[in-house]
Amino acid sequence: MAKRDYYDVLGIARGASADEIKRAYRTKAKSMHPDLNPDCKVSEGEFKEVNEAYDCLKDPQRKAAYDRFGHAAFDGGGFGGFGGGRGGQGDFGAAFADVFEDLFGEFVGGRQGGGGRARAARGQDLRYNLRVTLEEAFQGLDKTITVPGAVACAECNGTGAEGASEPATCPTCSGMGKVRASQGFFTVERTCPTCSGNGQIVKNPCKACAGAGRVAQDRTLSVTIPAGVETGTRIRLAGEGEAGMRGGPAGDLYIFVEVREHPIFVRDGKTLACQVPVGMSTAALGGEVEVPTIEGGRSRVKVPAGSQTGRQMRLRGKGMPPLRHGAGMNGEPGDMVIELVVETPVNLTARQKELLREFDEIAADNHPQTASFFSKIKGFWDGLGG
Repeated sequence: MAKRDYYDVLGIARGASADEIKRAYRTKAKSMHPDLNPDCKVSEGEFKEVNEAYDCLKDPQRKAAYDRFGHAAFDGGGFGGFGGGRGGQGDFGAAFADVFEDLFGEFVGGRQGGGGRARAARGQDLRYNLRVTLEEAFQGLDKTITVPGAVACAECNGTGAEGASEPATCPTCSGMGKVRASQGFFTVERTCPTCSGNGQIVKNPCKACAGAGRVAQDRTLSVTIPAGVETGTRIRLAGEGEAGMRGGPAGDLYIFVEVREHPIFVRDGKTLACQVPVGMSTAALGGEVEVPTIEGGRSRVKVPAGSQTGRQMRLRGKGMPPLRHGAGMNGEPGDMVIELVVETPVNLTARQKELLREFDEIAADNHPQTASFFSKIKGFWDGLGG
């Protein structure tokens, strides 16, 4: 059966441009691909026919020969050898690889912007663990830190080449960073072994950085830690990570904050809790206790008469400040919760013991919790006996 005209196969006019040819092939190849039409011999044959047509028309020299002589230009490898030993079947792997790269190149590391210089390698992100006190977390602070890493080489301005000259395009991959090898029906794309995927080579490497474009060096940075930070807060400093390879963009620096435990206060978000011991007589008679606040001040708290261990009082606005004032977020500072701990006296004198025994004899009606507890026990035992 006579071969169909390549232009008819792709559905384009003879005067179609290279972009129109590629667009037509992409449309046809996607709709006829064997993966989308399993077990369909017709689609498989049409798919091969479309690839053969595109393989010819994408090449300016082969296209010119076909426009002049038609299929006869390639019969038996005729007309100046344009057949190239393909036997008129076309190189499907190379043809489809071009379009596959256009469709998915940005995901698989293909051409960048349609060819030319490959993108320089971005520097690594760095992590820095910063420990602060609760007082520092309350106030916020400016802290100077030393970050180990890599910076752009000053001798070559980050190019990696001696004298800051521009790297040359890799002759193996023509700047693509990838090389292709045909394996039967498919074309396999691999990282270029000459330039390691950079697309460029340095013919005369910089002696200071050995061609890397960066050198190891500690840096000193001033970091602002906002008030209200807590353990797990992450601060991102864009561009303060490691320098990129051969002029590539720098990575970012991430500061992870850890707030140390405090000897007095326990933190829960914006709320601060503090246990305050009170004497037995103060808890019974009532009185006042002086408590510290996180900003370094003092507050006097009234203790109601008859207070028990665990009783809580709240100081409004004496907790931690909010970290952010966003939509839907409470911008008010937190509270401070005082929890009383009634302290039993120790190391009693003989007179103190005598007074306590005397008090115990006349205070039978002054212990409601004790009476309630033993009443429950009596009911429990009676229930078991029944």
